[in-house]
Amino acid sequence: MAIDDLLDEHEQSEKVRNWLQSNGAGLIGGVVLGLALIGGWQWWQRQQDASRIQAGERYQAASKVIEAKDLKRAPAQVAGLQGTYATLAALDLAKAQLEAGQRDAAIASLRDAKPADPALAAVVAQRLARLLIDAGKADQALALLPASITDSDTLQVRGDAQFALGHHDQARSDYTQALTQLDVGAPQRRLLELKLSEVGATPAKPEARI
Repeated sequence: MAIDDLLDEHEQSEKVRNWLQSNGAGLIGGVVLGLALIGGWQWWQRQQDASRIQAGERYQAASKVIEAKDLKRAPAQVAGLQGTYATLAALDLAKAQLEAGQRDAAIASLRDAKPADPALAAVVAQRLARLLIDAGKADQALALLPASITDSDTLQVRGDAQFALGHHDQARSDYTQALTQLDVGAPQRRLLELKLSEVGATPAKPEARI
């Protein structure tokens, strides 16, 4: 090997050595930080998995208490839940309370539910509104059902609240809109047609679909 080549290799080695001395600490620190981030992410994932398992177990425990009709213990069990599990358990508890003749307790259970999911929030609002109408609080029921929500179930419950308040024109409008969204064979269609008749409207015959 030529002397010039040896000198070039020596210079390159010196350059690499000098670079490592200048940047080695930062390089090692970056590797350590990267490993720490990976380890932290894995730990967080394990914590999340464990938390989901525990939440599911608490929900199952609350469900068993509700199924056993132990309505004295059940509210405390439900109160300890969070997220979707809390909403589902609140719906089950309210149903059990209503079946036991505890309408006011069922109303309280549904009021305590704070669902983040829009679909579950709509279900809770509809069931709570029905109970409030039954309790003679149709004005409160109506406040739970904003006009911006126009699905068939919400429209029907809103119509019920309007009817209970003596607002037959508004009830007729809500029932009519709700009916247009139902298929001919929908099981709730006949009941809705009867409600329309009660507010002085003649349900339109559904158009045949080809």
